This record gives sequence, C-alpha cells and structure tokens, in this order.
Amino acid sequence: MDIIIRPLITEKMTALGEKLNRYGFVVDKRATKPQIREAVEKLYNVKVETVNTCIYGGRRRSRYTKSGVIEGRTNSFKKAFITLKEGYTIDFYSNI
Repeated sequence: MDIIIRPLITEKMTALGEKLNRYGFVVDKRATKPQIREAVEKLYNVKVETVNTCIYGGRRRSRYTKSGVIEGRTNSFKKAFITLKEGYTIDFYSNI
C-alpha cells in the first residue's frame, strides 16, 4: 500500500511550513498515524513530532452541458498534517 500519495503545496501550507514547521500530505484513507509517521521519516530523512489527520468527504457537483445537467461527486481523500521536530525541514522544490 502506497501511504503518501502527494504533498499539499498551497499558499497556506507553505506559510505553515515556514512558521510552525508543519507540512501537509494527501495520504491513503486506510493509513494509520504510525504508518504515516514511518513513511514520512523514511522518505524525507526527518524526525516527526506529531501527526494529525482528517478525512474530506466528496462534494456533490453539477454542471450544465448541451445534453442537460450532469451530477456527480468529487473524490474523498485523507489529509495528514505533519509537525517536524526542531531543526528538521522538508524542501519540496529541491528536485524540480
């Protein structure tokens, strides 16, 4: 099971990373906090202090087309917010 799907790179998460040393990831919905901690520590060579998670349910969406209204849902996903120990950082932009 791939635990970390992708990092969250937004203005808000960048500010949290600079201010509170906190980073966000989209993770597998079945992943537990210890599994997420282990995956981040192994992937980025850092020490994790805390892991907070939340599950976002899919939202209902509709759009108007020539053939009528199409209704559906967006995907649900799980976010993990990782706080690193003092002195550690993650640079997402280093391999671009």
